[in-house]
Amino acid sequence: MANESGITAYSVKTKTKNVPMIDPVIDVKSGRYIASGKDAAGNKMSAIMSKATAEGHISSGAAKKGTGWS
Repeated sequence: MANESGITAYSVKTKTKNVPMIDPVIDVKSGRYIASGKDAAGNKMSAIMSKATAEGHISSGAAKKGTGWS
């Protein structure tokens, strides 16, 4: 899910894989780490990831903490 430019996800609208997410925010909901953001065209995107991956993106500055973090 990750590359050197940040979080990538599948775009349901354009049916393409590994689309870079712009300004992702990682929320914790029901124990799951969910990154949500938009692609270059403004379409909403989401990606589910592990705690370690989420913390790595936040520490590198690729994403911001959202709601649900303790």
